[in-house]
Amino acid sequence: MAARSEKLVMLLKENPNEDISYLLRDIPADPEILELVMRFCHGLEVNMSTENVVPLSCLAYYLGMTEKHSTNNLLKKTLTYFEQRIISSWNESIKALRASGNILEQAVNLGLVDACIESIVGQALVEPRLLGEPIKNSINDDDSESQENGYRPNARRQLFVLDWQSQDLISLSLQLYEPIIQTIIQRHVPAEYVAASLSRYAKKWVFSKSTKADNMSIYKKNSQREVIEALERLFPREKGLVPSTLLFEMLHSAMFLEASSDCREGFEVRIGKQLDQATVKDLLIPSQGYAREAKCDVECVRRILKNFYCNYTHSDVSGLITVAQLVEDLLAEVANDVDLKTITFISIAEMSNSVSVGIQRSSDGIYRAIDIYLDKHRHLTESEREEVCRVLDCHKMSQEACEHAAQNERLPLRVVVQILFAGHLHLRDTITKEVQGSDERLTKLKTEDEEEAERVSSSEEEVKIEMEKMGSKVMELERECCIIRKEIQCSRGKKEKFSVWREMKRKFGCMSSMNDFNSHLKKKKKVHPRQ
Repeated sequence: MAARSEKLVMLLKENPNEDISYLLRDIPADPEILELVMRFCHGLEVNMSTENVVPLSCLAYYLGMTEKHSTNNLLKKTLTYFEQRIISSWNESIKALRASGNILEQAVNLGLVDACIESIVGQALVEPRLLGEPIKNSINDDDSESQENGYRPNARRQLFVLDWQSQDLISLSLQLYEPIIQTIIQRHVPAEYVAASLSRYAKKWVFSKSTKADNMSIYKKNSQREVIEALERLFPREKGLVPSTLLFEMLHSAMFLEASSDCREGFEVRIGKQLDQATVKDLLIPSQGYAREAKCDVECVRRILKNFYCNYTHSDVSGLITVAQLVEDLLAEVANDVDLKTITFISIAEMSNSVSVGIQRSSDGIYRAIDIYLDKHRHLTESEREEVCRVLDCHKMSQEACEHAAQNERLPLRVVVQILFAGHLHLRDTITKEVQGSDERLTKLKTEDEEEAERVSSSEEEVKIEMEKMGSKVMELERECCIIRKEIQCSRGKKEKFSVWREMKRKFGCMSSMNDFNSHLKKKKKVHPRQ
């Protein structure tokens, strides 16, 4: 070994007369790797692989098995194998990183980890789908559908076509996974592929059934807390990269694992941006701490709603209506909980009123939830029931809801009277508007009739004037025709006759043929008997 190891030579020189075996106990390798080194020192063949090349390289470096000490030494052989067989392949790079878990510090110092990371990032830039299909397009795996969704395969894709699906980054520990994703984000790999990888990493290391047991060990809980906090830091903030349900699941895990407030707030902000895509089931966030038995964390929902309004644009009215309906449905859902405290119900009802401001929604949804709550909590006193009903705006109830409330025995009598009074006012306003509308229509019709009569009278006058003008012209034409007839009778030849007619055509500006003109005169003659 001394012939190949510079470190062993130094130990022998420093301890010439001592047993140095105890000095080798801190060697960073397991027995199998050390046995391979011994085989090499004895001139036997060493079978290198993806799984052992990194540990072999680290041990060879530790023992000083360099070319300076001995030619064709082990470190050169392992590094050559690593360069030729590992970093050129996505699969092999991931396998090599996974095998370096126990000697990660030595692998980092030797530069092997950075080399693998650089190789993985470079290949992800060429083929982003190595990170996983975007969640919204995960069903569409063929190239044609991918192109429709904006993906364009790179010309170098054939380099990875054989192995891009076999190994996955999510198999790596957080110590290796986090720096890889950080570098990928810095190199501007499309965010939808990054989000896909992060989501699958969460499912593997946080969402599995074994990670949700109440009797989870402290070590495992701390490890998962570290994972969820790292994922929140890495997760893109763009809207719509993953479904809201997945973001809610991450938030639930962050709360269960008692992650930092920054982590929980980060997920709440992302959820708020796309709250209109959520469901009632998503909003049933269990309360933590002393109020853990509550079915819904009201303060958490309130913060999410605040984030929604902070990112709300006035052009997205449909989203506002959807969220208002969502909160109403949430209120009706929690109203069924017999353990729900009155103050909690009122708090959610007030939120429902707030989100409905400005979109002209009725109070029927809140009335329905109040009816459910009073039915499930029949032990409430009259004053407590009145307190619950204070969140109800009687003036925004529909006629059908008012009729139902008038016969609802669960409502306090004072509230029933208020609803009937509000219904009476609503009916009176409706009748008044109808009457006013009828008067306006009658006035409008009368005005239109008068204007139409004036137009008709004016038209008749114009027709009379035009008829008088036409009559005068007809009389003139008849007089001139009589003169022409006399001249024709006096003429003796065709030439003179033709000249007379030509003169007439010139006089009247007629460019038609003679037959046409004669026909015209005949038509004019028919008018004369009317005069």
